[in-house]
Amino acid sequence: MQIIKNPKELQDTILNLKKQGKKVGFVPTMGYLHDGHVSLIRCAKSQNDIVVVSIFVNPLQFGKNEDLDRYPRDFERDKSICEKEGVDYLFYPDYKDMYPEGFQTYVEVVELSKGLCGDYRPGHFKGVATVVLKLLNIVCPDNAYFGKKDYQQLKVIERMVKDLNLPINIVGCPIVRETDGLAMSSRNNYLSKEERQSATYIYKGLLEGKKLFQSGEKDPKRIKEAVVETIKKAPLLKEIQYVEIVDKDSLKPKEVVEPGDVIAVAVFIGNTRLIDNMEL
Repeated sequence: MQIIKNPKELQDTILNLKKQGKKVGFVPTMGYLHDGHVSLIRCAKSQNDIVVVSIFVNPLQFGKNEDLDRYPRDFERDKSICEKEGVDYLFYPDYKDMYPEGFQTYVEVVELSKGLCGDYRPGHFKGVATVVLKLLNIVCPDNAYFGKKDYQQLKVIERMVKDLNLPINIVGCPIVRETDGLAMSSRNNYLSKEERQSATYIYKGLLEGKKLFQSGEKDPKRIKEAVVETIKKAPLLKEIQYVEIVDKDSLKPKEVVEPGDVIAVAVFIGNTRLIDNMEL
């Protein structure tokens, strides 16, 4: 596995490989890799000749009082995981490589960035879209892999790629969960043992909503109430930020729930913000 820090060096390397007819898969991450990331890498390995993983904690997608400074980082551990999984290139740029002095160009996917997390993290998806477009331009992949846990992010990126005519296939991969249902996330590392136990009520709430829908309920208000009532049982719940049922493509709230719609939630367990979703 080759570690590359310079964007131009990686870009030249990949373009040369593509001239040789190699198909390139790309997994962008902020590091502190877990089994969810590993599942993306394995999917990329199965569908491409060359796999690139990036590790870059992107300051543009963090708000003023968010966790940029304490976001978990362990490059040696991440490098070891990538080597074990057969990654070909690990892109590990510095801030100045991604945002050199004078940087002033941003990307915004206007409508899909509204609602859900967009209402609570202003500027977040502008930061996401900007860094992902930069990474896609640097890596020039045929396929890029994103987890469905960050569902709104996936939809924003799909729209950006379509709107800007990028010749890249975006692959959304299933949420990977712990045995008790908690969606894998680097931020789970913040949770104490007791908070970790409380966090399982998020998945229980989503299951309760899906069960009600499968029994014939189509009123989003009633389904959301069932989700909320279950999550409220979590002993260390600090706040339910939102529970919404949205169209899987437009992310607009539904008035009548249909198969394929998505329940999306954001909650604080202690001081840790966790998101999850489930397709109905």
